[in-house]
Amino acid sequence: MNQMNQPQNVQQNQPLMNEPPQIISTKDHLYLTDMLSWNLTAMKKARFYAQQCQIHEVQAALDKVGQMHHRHYQQILKHVNANAQQMQ
Repeated sequence: MNQMNQPQNVQQNQPLMNEPPQIISTKDHLYLTDMLSWNLTAMKKARFYAQQCQIHEVQAALDKVGQMHHRHYQQILKHVNANAQQMQ
């Protein structure tokens, strides 16, 4: 029973980060690259299926999903580019 409570205590003692760190670690960089890839793939798939769809409501929903993934892609890219400029 004590072991189950231990991970919660460890998480509670860690300081919270209000802003992202100034330097991106290799692990973080790889994760950001993966996130860009996932969002780009989801955006492309949503666009493709929206073009194939004959039901207007479904097409509109897929367009909305594609736009959401596009926004996420742009936000991640903006963060990565801002960090790259700071390092120069």
